[in-house]
Amino acid sequence: MDSKEHWEELYRSKAPDAVSWYRPHLDTSLRLIGEVASDRNATIIDVGGGESTLVDDLVERGYRNLTVLDTSAVALNTTKRRLGTSASHIVWVESDITTAQLPQDRYDVWHDRAVFHFLTEPSQRDAYVQLLSAALRPGGHVVMGTFGPAGPTSCSGLHVMRYDANSLFAEMGPGFELSAAILEDHHTPAGATQQFLYCCFRKQ
Repeated sequence: MDSKEHWEELYRSKAPDAVSWYRPHLDTSLRLIGEVASDRNATIIDVGGGESTLVDDLVERGYRNLTVLDTSAVALNTTKRRLGTSASHIVWVESDITTAQLPQDRYDVWHDRAVFHFLTEPSQRDAYVQLLSAALRPGGHVVMGTFGPAGPTSCSGLHVMRYDANSLFAEMGPGFELSAAILEDHHTPAGATQQFLYCCFRKQ
């Protein structure tokens, strides 16, 4: 089973509020996005947005230039149905983030909660960072949530990476500066506790 098939099957087999990373609202992400993008015309991409409610909350807050990217058509279609008529105002991209075609210097904010830590091969992470660097405008921000140093070693049947602020900063490379790092415990729908690290980076 390849990566896309894995995620399509997972989203077909579990309700949106049953996946381990589910939260009713991504409060930390929303706060960090609000701090770096107060302008409601800011262009924001949610990488691995899938069935996340982040896009709903951004729409409710008045943001108008939103893109949601996910490898799973099942997940994207679930969110489109949930949003109703608002979905027509959002750009939807069904793609693997390591091979996606995104416009150059397009985004003010690149958000990723729980995608980057699934990239266990250096070549995957290099491709991701190259795409991010090309698609993010100079002065733009990355808001990223990964498993922290005390987080799990696997998730959804896949091995994952764990990061502290320094190791995640090293992955971003010299073109970025770290502006915030927060450790947070995430309580899964099944009752487990997972440590997440949230970092905010600015593209120089």
